[in-house]
Amino acid sequence: QVQLVESGGGLVQAGGSLRLSCAASGRTFSSYTMGWFRQAPGKEREFVARIGWVRGNTYHADSVKGRFTISRDSAKNTVYLQMNGLKPEDTAVYYCAADPTPWGASWDYWGQGTQVTVSS
Repeated sequence: QVQLVESGGGLVQAGGSLRLSCAASGRTFSSYTMGWFRQAPGKEREFVARIGWVRGNTYHADSVKGRFTISRDSAKNTVYLQMNGLKPEDTAVYYCAADPTPWGASWDYWGQGTQVTVSS
């Protein structure tokens, strides 16, 4: 069973930085796509970024492109989301997700989420 545990959330001022971590366990992730999503109060969950586990190919949502960077450390089975230039509208619960396919279209596994709050 895949387990995803996020950490690194917190309170930060606008313009600041945070790095989220997602520790993955329970499987060999060689064919997986890993991703980050977020959900703000009263809004639907939205895609933030994804990364292919083997090739490391990445894709970021337009709303975070140039500010956020997804990466992974295969030896540690950990995925990261480096968030720079944070804005109040980035405030949300951030979730790590795993897709057993290389295409990032079937997010079968989810972490419990970590809160990110950006003050103005």
